[in-house]
Amino acid sequence: MKRISPKARMNRLFRSGGCLDVAVDHGVCNEPSFLVGLENMAAIVDRLVDAGPDAIQMAYGQADLLQQRPARDKPALVMRIDMGNPYNATRHRVMWSQLQNHDEPLIGALEMDAACVVVNLFMLPDEPELFRQCVENISRVRADCHRYGMPLMIEPLVMLPNDVRGGYQVDGDTEKIVTLVRLASEMGADIIKADPTTDPEDFHWVIEAARCPVLVRGGGKENLRTVLAKSAALMKQGANGMVYGRNIYQHDNPKAVVSALMAIIHQGADGDEAWDVYNRG
Repeated sequence: MKRISPKARMNRLFRSGGCLDVAVDHGVCNEPSFLVGLENMAAIVDRLVDAGPDAIQMAYGQADLLQQRPARDKPALVMRIDMGNPYNATRHRVMWSQLQNHDEPLIGALEMDAACVVVNLFMLPDEPELFRQCVENISRVRADCHRYGMPLMIEPLVMLPNDVRGGYQVDGDTEKIVTLVRLASEMGADIIKADPTTDPEDFHWVIEAARCPVLVRGGGKENLRTVLAKSAALMKQGANGMVYGRNIYQHDNPKAVVSALMAIIHQGADGDEAWDVYNRG
């Protein structure tokens, strides 16, 4: 079957090669701490649309709050189409990840006119079955993405053991991240959402392994000035942008944070310049 090009949808995400995707799809993780700041989804979508990022990442059940808006210049929709249970503080007896609609995984994204879909690729210690389920999910979705011209964002996540810091946390080991990113690339990712390496200066190895646009995953909330400095450093290593959630929606002034990150992504601002943009916001 001839592939329908995903270029038209990709163009909605990437302006001048860059993209800021604000993730608010945390409800599917079933983790209460992730919902701080997302209690009123209609209100947070209002604030984010006003802030003007390139995209907002949502699950099907909340996507209408964005897509029912008549404005043509609203942020693009990135739709989360899987869910799993690795994020809770207590390790589950059975770890799992599954598509929200296994028979027709893209039906909701097509209905909501998403610009992209995103699926996890979990690599947790001693959880080979979880990893197998993720590979199966990606394989199933890849075929439909090919058929409908839907860009596929794969989210390779290398995590530390649950007992290291309470709840599965990012393992910033460069070799592990690069290896899993390479696997995502080999499986046909159009976009990769990758964790930052512990040393940002190593991130160019991730870019090299991906061979497609790479957006940096934000993870937990950090000091904003640190976030901006790290973001600028990762962009210099070749990243195309970021997918940040809690560092934006849990902030008192999401619009100012978005402005600072957009300056890094689209204007080449460094961390100090972005901090100035934030303070002017």
